[in-house]
Amino acid sequence: MTILVVGATGATGQLVVKQLLDCGEEVRVIVRFPEKLSETTLSHKNISVITVTNILQLSEREMREYVKDCDAVISCLGHNLTFKGIFGPPFTLVTDVTKLICHAIKENKPQRTMKYILMNSTGNSNKNLRETVSLVEKFVLGIIRLLVPPQRDNEKAAEYLRSEIGQDNQDIEWIAVRPDSLINVNEVTKYSIFPSPIRSAIFNPGKTSRMNVAHFMSELISKKKLWEKWKGQMPVIYNDDPEEGGGNT
Repeated sequence: MTILVVGATGATGQLVVKQLLDCGEEVRVIVRFPEKLSETTLSHKNISVITVTNILQLSEREMREYVKDCDAVISCLGHNLTFKGIFGPPFTLVTDVTKLICHAIKENKPQRTMKYILMNSTGNSNKNLRETVSLVEKFVLGIIRLLVPPQRDNEKAAEYLRSEIGQDNQDIEWIAVRPDSLINVNEVTKYSIFPSPIRSAIFNPGKTSRMNVAHFMSELISKKKLWEKWKGQMPVIYNDDPEEGGGNT
């Protein structure tokens, strides 16, 4: 398969690309700074690197070419964890790129349904499941949503997939993967997947390694039964290690 990855130079995106290449997939990346990718990745026979100044300045025609012949798209886009990255433009990076790619896919009228995986967070609720959140947590999340643009952006991107693409789209099937507090671990460890959070994202957060997120996304692409189980949903992923604040509590 050929998978387009955006956000490929980020901490999680680089791991996703490596996982896919290790599985023998053809990987196409759209990046601003290709030098942030490892030499091993850049020299891999299955990698195709598209360098752009600003992904949001791509036309729909250009994006149609980039998604053409792809089987799936994985978005690991996020806002840089700097003052400018969090509070400065572009305020709706993830949402706008999600819309741009999905529009391009639909305009291409693909012969087979394409998969779209969005990296999201446990701070965003799946409205299809009416997930329960305490009043205090709702209040805190409301403040974060008001003051921190990336939170609104993550919510809008997932909501676009949930309400606009929906469950019965003939061109696109989607999954929004929700890790909890992200940590760096050098290898894949045991992890668990749940339909909804089993911990409070604000008052009792769990931990999820970026490596495990990358592994789960790669598995979703390669394993048909796993994709069928979670398509159109927003699965939550936690590390199993309770010492790391994992899912087994």
